[in-house]
Amino acid sequence: MPGFSYEMVNRRFKRVYEKLLEEQVIQGKSDLAQHLETYNHVINSILKGKRNLTVKQMGHLFDAFRVNANYLFGLSEEMFLLDRHSNNITLVPQQAQAGYAQRFDDQAFLDGMKRFSLPDLQNAAYIAFEVNGDSMLPNLADGDVVICEDIDASTRPRDNHMYVVVTDLVVVKRVQSIREGDEITGLRLISDNSAAYRPYDVRLEDVRQLLEVRSRVTKHAIG
Repeated sequence: MPGFSYEMVNRRFKRVYEKLLEEQVIQGKSDLAQHLETYNHVINSILKGKRNLTVKQMGHLFDAFRVNANYLFGLSEEMFLLDRHSNNITLVPQQAQAGYAQRFDDQAFLDGMKRFSLPDLQNAAYIAFEVNGDSMLPNLADGDVVICEDIDASTRPRDNHMYVVVTDLVVVKRVQSIREGDEITGLRLISDNSAAYRPYDVRLEDVRQLLEVRSRVTKHAIG
């Protein structure tokens, strides 16, 4: 293979890592290590050029993220295959949400979920949740699906925007930050159906995951 070297592979692997991180497809080295069936310190060593990717790790990289093998070997400038983001939305139905609250970071659990794609949502990995109940009427009805993006722990939620909040439960609500000085200590969860559901507060330390709602899929005619 002309021009092939592990130095090139490692250099281009670092670019792939940075791109996946930028697009929030992965959350960091530990997340990538899980996909490549290795350890955080191994990924760190590869990124620093102190260790080489194994053939097995390359295979997982190609399969999990549709990385173009020719890019990694220096034979192409196209980092990803064209169908990279096909079926990039993982659907969590109502009956699986209790399990999701406990296993949201378990890739094997997520791999058992159905996946789909939408033309306007092709730039990242998304999680979709089936809405349960009427607390977000008139904007969301029971059985609607909200498509969400996991936000970084350091990102402050936007007040009065809609999020899926994962504690012991999975709920979709509008949120307002509760602050003590400049520090966010909790979230106030607000239902759009305010006549039937009162706001309530959760401590920030009890929030396991926060996902911003990006889109909605509905079979209902709602004004």
